[in-house]
Amino acid sequence: MQQERIVTAGLVLRDTVTKESDKILTVLTADLGRISVIAKGARSRRSKYTAACQLLCYSDMTLSPKGDWYYLAEANTIELFDGIRRDIVKLALGAYFADLTEAVCTPVPEPELLRLLLNALYALSALDKPAALVKPAFTWRLMELGGFAPLIDGCAVCGKAPPERPVLDVVHGLVHCAACQTDGFNLPLTDGALRALRHILYGDAKKLYAFSLDDAGLRLLDQAAEAFSAAQLERSFRTLDYYKGIASYE
Repeated sequence: MQQERIVTAGLVLRDTVTKESDKILTVLTADLGRISVIAKGARSRRSKYTAACQLLCYSDMTLSPKGDWYYLAEANTIELFDGIRRDIVKLALGAYFADLTEAVCTPVPEPELLRLLLNALYALSALDKPAALVKPAFTWRLMELGGFAPLIDGCAVCGKAPPERPVLDVVHGLVHCAACQTDGFNLPLTDGALRALRHILYGDAKKLYAFSLDDAGLRLLDQAAEAFSAAQLERSFRTLDYYKGIASYE
């Protein structure tokens, strides 16, 4: 009896070496969500799908399901994002994006999450969008898609809209006026940063990066994104620490 096979397109979020020449891949797909794939012989020189088993490689995959696992039978590379692989700082940022996405996605269909991550990698690789813009926009939109969107329509304490001298409480996930107090961890936002955040969370996904914000506002938006995702997911990311470490030398 011929074993069932599934054909799907997936992006490698993590590749882990196992045994002598195999890999275990964490793959994000549109129709299956996050899956674990065993790629036998992926590290062998004779392997036909070595390229497809790299971190951040997007490929058509033919899979054989077995229990909670999938075994890679064939793979044809769709996109390697060469512009990222040629730049160690961009590659480090892409690895953080993959880590963050893995923390949010689940084993259910995730077409929007996959599209978001692919577009972010394309923006860095082919469009050469600045990391200072892509990083906070990607992070905030990812958190929104993952069900962690903050309440930003008005001050959560006094109701004033827009809040006066807005502050983000990253623990409770809400915005309030600077004069209104909460017992969370509060970070300041400029009025421009708050408008940009509304665009990111509520705007057309195709125009995610179509906003302008001064450098100071971008820094505040990025700091808030990092703190908010860490607080909501209750974890830190070594890939983020690595990215920030090498990006500081640019």
